[in-house]
Amino acid sequence: MKRWKRHNPITALLIAALILGLLFSRGMTARAENDKESEETATFTVGFDAEFPPYGYKNEDGEYVGFDLDLAEEVCKRRGWKLEKQPIDWDSKDMELSSGMIDCIWNGFTIQGREDEYTWSEAYVDNSQVVVVRAGSEVQKLSQLSGKIVIVQSDSSALAAFTGEDATQSNKDLAATFESLQQVADYNSAFMNLEAGSADAICLDIGVAKHELENRGDGFRMLEDVVSTEQYGVGFMLGNTKLRDEVQETLNEMAEDGTFLKIAEKWDLADSVCLGKNRKTEAEGSKAEEAKPETPKKEKSFWERFLHITDQLLVGMAATLLIFILTLIFSMPLGLLLTAIRMSRFKALRMIARIYISILRGTPLMLQLLVVFFGPHFIFGIDTSSGYRFVAVIIGFSLNYAAYFAEIFRAGIEGIPRGQREAADVMGYTRTQTYWRIIFPQMVKRVLPPVTNEIITLVKDTSLAFALAYTEMFTLAKQVTAAESSIMPLFIAGLFYYIFNFIVALIMERIEKKMKYYDKRS
Repeated sequence: MKRWKRHNPITALLIAALILGLLFSRGMTARAENDKESEETATFTVGFDAEFPPYGYKNEDGEYVGFDLDLAEEVCKRRGWKLEKQPIDWDSKDMELSSGMIDCIWNGFTIQGREDEYTWSEAYVDNSQVVVVRAGSEVQKLSQLSGKIVIVQSDSSALAAFTGEDATQSNKDLAATFESLQQVADYNSAFMNLEAGSADAICLDIGVAKHELENRGDGFRMLEDVVSTEQYGVGFMLGNTKLRDEVQETLNEMAEDGTFLKIAEKWDLADSVCLGKNRKTEAEGSKAEEAKPETPKKEKSFWERFLHITDQLLVGMAATLLIFILTLIFSMPLGLLLTAIRMSRFKALRMIARIYISILRGTPLMLQLLVVFFGPHFIFGIDTSSGYRFVAVIIGFSLNYAAYFAEIFRAGIEGIPRGQREAADVMGYTRTQTYWRIIFPQMVKRVLPPVTNEIITLVKDTSLAFALAYTEMFTLAKQVTAAESSIMPLFIAGLFYYIFNFIVALIMERIEKKMKYYDKRS
């Protein structure tokens, strides 16, 4: 009896379920803890795209910096708030804001075309959409883009300038002459396409264009023609005028005393800012005195850059490993439980398991992660906190992979001849003893190859955590790539994935060889 308890699968599954429940409750109760903390110090959470220099990005020291983040930091300093910089997936920005996960979108956010969707601060930057081409390109003006491949960032002002409801007819007519107008997730991908020759031009914000041209050398140039102009503002939840007014009041103070302009000068955006432009400030008068020649950066060798980038990626590597390990810990026992339900004698239970497996295997993992994270708020009206992000990642991955493991386990069990169960019954084995001593070892041996494939896939799928703005290694690599203006961080990330999967495959191969003793006994 003691031996049976030690190997009882129900006990193990209950423990796993309890841990999952504790993880979920930890995320849900974190909101109450944060609320208690906010009574002492208010937290101001800024949502931003961490691949959008110079407004917000990760620098060489692994810190999130940028013009907008400096403004937000100064606002928080003056109001006694605690600033929380929250990188977000730009496509999920509206869900982040409406669910209360962030307090505002502050990241070169264009007002035009979105006036009725958010509560806006006053415009603080006059921005233009410009076109960048290769240095040797024949394109000199916008009209010469006819028949060319033009790239824009998805859900960007550049895209709206060509296809939006407020786009001018001339821009719509121009876009109609392109061979294609392609969308990418970030500007680093856009410049990689342009450099590789798979695109002819990029349309982007002038501030971003200047930053990229400065950091990418002489291989590109900017056209003089401007596609469109718009203004940047801070976007708050529609109706949240109280918070908007507090931030705006402080921004006005910064404009009056010259701090706003100083921050703009630091990021080479003084010519673009419009807030307080007509005010006389000390900073404006002493600009020439404060200007200091910049010390040229020392060019790093290949190995210095390699080690520096690897050091920055270590935090992301740890996050990836944690997702991988916890997903396996929870999904495999849950998969066994689903297998037992799927093979139950009760038709209703079998149907529930089949529906669950069908849904989890038939819908994208990214969608499931979004449902787990945003579902409590949008479906049940339950407020969650930023601490729930990691919990949602683990729950989403575990539920998804449990469905795949369940079908693999079921196939392994059903592949064992029924005669072995009958023989065990004749020999006096109980059903539990038959399962753990005869069926389970053979099932494990049979399913090792497909399980290995799923585990390797899991290593790569951890990158989908970016959908919940959780910074794992690949997301971090993209952020470092944007800051470094180099593809090297992506190659280093790919090297890590390969080495990790090589080790996983090697371990699983060793386990498979050890399991061959069952063949020797047969």
